[in-house]
Amino acid sequence: MDLIDDSPGGDGHSNAHDYTVSEISGAVKRVIEGEFGRVRVRGEVGRVSRPSSGHMYFDLKDANAVISAVSWKGQVARMQIRPEEGMEVIATGKLTTFPGQSRYQLIVDTIEPAGAGALMAMLEARRKQLAAEGLFDPARKRALPYLPEVIGVVTSPSGAVIRDILHRLRDRFPRRVIIWPVAVQGQACAPEVAAAIRGFNALAPDGAIPRPDLLIVARGGGSLEDLWGFNEEVVVRAAAESQIPLISAVGHETDTTLIDYAADRRAPTPTAAAEIAVPVRAELAARLNEMEARSRRALLHRLEVRRQRLADLARGLGRPETLLRPKRQRFDLTADRLLPALDRLVVKKRAAFAPLAARVSPRLLQSYMRHEGQKLAGLAERLEQAQKTRLANAHERLARLERLRQTLGYTETLRRGYAVVRGPGDSILKTKEAAARAVTFEVEFADGRLGVSAGGAPAAKPADPAARQEPAPKSRAPKKHTKKKNTPPEQGSLF
Repeated sequence: MDLIDDSPGGDGHSNAHDYTVSEISGAVKRVIEGEFGRVRVRGEVGRVSRPSSGHMYFDLKDANAVISAVSWKGQVARMQIRPEEGMEVIATGKLTTFPGQSRYQLIVDTIEPAGAGALMAMLEARRKQLAAEGLFDPARKRALPYLPEVIGVVTSPSGAVIRDILHRLRDRFPRRVIIWPVAVQGQACAPEVAAAIRGFNALAPDGAIPRPDLLIVARGGGSLEDLWGFNEEVVVRAAAESQIPLISAVGHETDTTLIDYAADRRAPTPTAAAEIAVPVRAELAARLNEMEARSRRALLHRLEVRRQRLADLARGLGRPETLLRPKRQRFDLTADRLLPALDRLVVKKRAAFAPLAARVSPRLLQSYMRHEGQKLAGLAERLEQAQKTRLANAHERLARLERLRQTLGYTETLRRGYAVVRGPGDSILKTKEAAARAVTFEVEFADGRLGVSAGGAPAAKPADPAARQEPAPKSRAPKKHTKKKNTPPEQGSLF
């Protein structure tokens, strides 16, 4: 043993070896791994963390101690049951140290429940939680179609389950089947089954792949651990959200998983699921034949009852000959009186027409036509004269309006000594304040426009080149005005 002299007279030095931190950490690691190696640890799962790297970190604890545990990404993928907080498990792995934090930890390879009782307790707790959310409510379940055209099956394509389903469908009533292959055991089971259910629901009804009318989620029997993927929450939620009616056929009659509660119908076996999905074709044909025969018998019976009823009512009526004989006799009497009456009417009308025919002659007709022609010519002459008078009155009124327009137009006002002040964009400045804000503006007189700056002096260059070329009038005598190119628009008529 190395001694350190720490007496009052000593120098505090000894011949003990100075270890580095890494050396101490490595020595501890070798001792722990050499002493324990691979171990099985039973305890309750504490906090569970799974970052984006895919590794899983959790704690194993009992009443007195806590051990940190870690499972690497590849080990997590092979686990059939993932640890959850509060779950009692038996973890198998290698005990080692983590020098970065000066602690020891268990590298877990496999995890198994600490007895079926603990796993069933966790399953019951999950069932109650999902039931409280209403996922198992019977009111949410949909009725199965009587005869689906397309059936979607979510199962393993290589097992005996799919062969049993196809064989049973072929025997009962052949239907089109679409298989979505999934893993039915292990870590990949739950996400693949949930993705298959959602994938079938996402198919378009008129797409290249037809949307199934019914779904069957099937798997053969197995232990609780083998069927655990169908107890996962993601699978239960996918089954409850499915818009397509779903039959759960997981395990055998005694096996119960959480998807059975969320499905619209539970089948004890995959073969029974096929029997629930479709009716027996022969039985259906026999039932249709029976219904057809019953319908025919009912129709014949009804016709016979109606025929008997009609015969009974007919006996209460008279004979058709008895009912028609008086009417026929009355018709014959009326027909006998019709011809003599027509002859008398013709004679009467001819006698009334004879005096009128004697009064009508060609000369009288010509005189009538001549008189009417003269009357029509007089009406035409008076109409033409009235039209000319109306047109002359309209011309005169138009001339008066034109004179009034010229009198009231603003150009006549300009000739009387007024002016129009125009700002930018040929806008009219109506107030002193508006004119003060304008840098330059134009003043329009009767003989043209003049540009003015803000100081009051004429602008260096008139804004209207056409106004600069227009000569001033030589006299104030009125004269005929012609419309020029830059003449401002005249004021509209007040009428």
